[in-house]
Amino acid sequence: MTTIIFFLAVIIGTMAITYSAAKQTGTTRDFYAAGNRLTGLQNGIAIAGDYMSAASFLGIAGTIAVYGFDGFVYAIGFFVSYLIILFLVAEPLHNLGRYTLADAIAVRFDSLWLRGVVALTTLLITIFYMLAQLVGAGALIYYLLGIEYDTAVMLVGSLMTFYVVFGGMVATSWVQIIKAILLLTGTLVLSLIVFARFHWSFSEMFLHVSTATPLKEQFLQPGNQLNHPLETISLNLALILGTAGLPHIISRLFTVKDAVTTRYSIYTATWVIGAFYLMTVFLGFGASAFVGYEALKNVGFGGNLTVTLLADALGGEFLMAYIAAVAFATILAVVTGLVLSASSAFAHDVYSHLIRRGMASEKEQVMIAKFSSIAVGLISIWLAISAEKMNVASLVGLTFAVAASANLPLILFTLYWRRFTFRGAISGVLTGLVASVVLVMLGPTVMDPNNGPILKEPIFPLANPGLVSIPLGFLGAVIGTLFDHPEHGADAHYERVLFQAMTGVKTPYSSQAERKRA
Repeated sequence: MTTIIFFLAVIIGTMAITYSAAKQTGTTRDFYAAGNRLTGLQNGIAIAGDYMSAASFLGIAGTIAVYGFDGFVYAIGFFVSYLIILFLVAEPLHNLGRYTLADAIAVRFDSLWLRGVVALTTLLITIFYMLAQLVGAGALIYYLLGIEYDTAVMLVGSLMTFYVVFGGMVATSWVQIIKAILLLTGTLVLSLIVFARFHWSFSEMFLHVSTATPLKEQFLQPGNQLNHPLETISLNLALILGTAGLPHIISRLFTVKDAVTTRYSIYTATWVIGAFYLMTVFLGFGASAFVGYEALKNVGFGGNLTVTLLADALGGEFLMAYIAAVAFATILAVVTGLVLSASSAFAHDVYSHLIRRGMASEKEQVMIAKFSSIAVGLISIWLAISAEKMNVASLVGLTFAVAASANLPLILFTLYWRRFTFRGAISGVLTGLVASVVLVMLGPTVMDPNNGPILKEPIFPLANPGLVSIPLGFLGAVIGTLFDHPEHGADAHYERVLFQAMTGVKTPYSSQAERKRA
C-alpha cells in the first residue's frame, strides 16, 4: 500500500507541474526551449536530472553489485564526459543554435540534406536511449506493484507522452529538477545507511565485499564483466565522448539566455552528477553485502532491481517504497526529455525546414511536435516490450557509442576545422551511424547463442563498438572532406561562424577582417 501511495504521489505531482507548464507554453520557443528563461542553477540541476537516468540509478548499481570493479567503469565514463562538454562544446553550440543540434550545424552548412541526416540521427539516438529507460521502468513496476511488464511499459510511455504534449520544455525541466533533488536525497540516505553498517570504515567495507560474492578478491579487480582490455577501452571511449553528442543534453544548452549561463549550468550539473556517481559505489557494495549475490541473480531483470532490494533489506517497506518512487520519477523525467528531443527534431528540423521550407507557422510547428511525440512514444513502447531482459546500463552504453560515432565528429569539425566541408559532414555522420549500428547488430549484445535476440555466435567480438565506430566516424568526415573541393568563400564563412560561436554575436560580415575595416 505504501508503494502505491508513493507512486500516485509522483504521478499526481508531475501532472500538476504539467498543468501549470501548459499555461506557459504557447510558442515554439516555449515548447522547445522553455522560453530561454531558466537560470544557470535551474538548468544545471535539470541537466543532471536528465542525465542521471535509470541506467545510472538502477543499472550501474546492479552492475557494481554483481560484477564489482567493472560496474564502476560506467560511472567514471559518465562523469568524465562532462569535461568534453564544458571545454569544447557547451558555449559554442549555445551561441550557434536555437532549438536543436541541426540548428547549430546549419549556421555553417545551410543544407536541408544535412539537417535531415542530423534529425534522423537524433531520432535514432533518442529512441535507443528511451528503450533503456522503459525497460528499467517495466521491471521496477512489475516487481513492486505486480503489474505485468507490458502494461507497466505502456503506463510509463503514456505518461511521458502526456507531459511533453501538454507541457513542453517547461514541464520537462521542472520534472527533471524535482526528480534530481529527490534522487540525490534518496541516494544519500541509502548510502549513509550502508556506510553506517560498515561502522563508517572504508577498509571494512572493501574487505567485506571482497569475500561476499563468489568472485571473492576478484570482485575488486577488473575483468568480471568487461573480460578484455579492449572492451573496457571501447566502453569508456563511448561514454566519455558520447555525452557531447546526445541530442537531449544538447537541447538543454538552448534553454538559457546566454553562454555565461550555459557555462554555469554545466558547472552545476558536473558537481551534482559527480556526487551521485560516487554514491553508486555504496549502493552496489551495499547490495552485494546485504542483499546477496544469489538473491540479485535470482530476481532477474538483469540486475535492474538492485537498489530497491537494498532499500528493502536496510529500511523495510517504507524506504523501499520511497526509493522505488524516486526511481520511477527518474525514469519519467529522462524519457520525457528524450521524447521532447525527438519530437523537436521531427517538427522543427524535418517538418518545418525540409517539408514546409521554413513556411510553417508557430502554431503548426507546435501541433506537429505534439503529434510526433505520440508517434515516438508508441514506437519506444513497442521496442521496450521486446527488450525486457536486457540490462539498461548496457543499452545506454550502445546509445553513447552511436552519439560519439555519428554526432561528435560533426560537432567538433564544424566548430574547429576550417577545411571541413558539407560532404565531409554528411559522410562523417553516416559512416559513424552505420558503423555503430551494424557493429552492435554483429556483436555479442545481439548475437548470442544462449540468450541473444539472434541465437548465433557473434561476428564482432566487442559488446560496445566505440573503439572501432568512433574512429570510423572521424575518418569518414576527414576522407569526405579531403576528397571534396572547398567552396568559394569557405574560409571567410568559417571565420564568421567561429566569431559567432566564440562570442555569441551574429555579424553580417563575411570575415573578421571585413568587420574590422567597417
